[in-house]
Amino acid sequence: MKELLRTTDPTVIAFATALLEGEGITAFDLDVHMSILDGSLGILPRRLMVADRDLFMARVILRDNGLEVSR
Repeated sequence: MKELLRTTDPTVIAFATALLEGEGITAFDLDVHMSILDGSLGILPRRLMVADRDLFMARVILRDNGLEVSR
């Protein structure tokens, strides 16, 4: 698994996941329940992960749609 995206904005995670699923790439949202630790303030980032084999195409898809990806 490789990190594709890290953000505190849940709408970005939802948009990126929808884009990837539309292309047949499975994405995993990590750190979803970390809001318990930050009191639901949204200060801890969530990560979107993909399989190693899908990383290149996932980056291309997100960049083509105006989203910044992790390196």
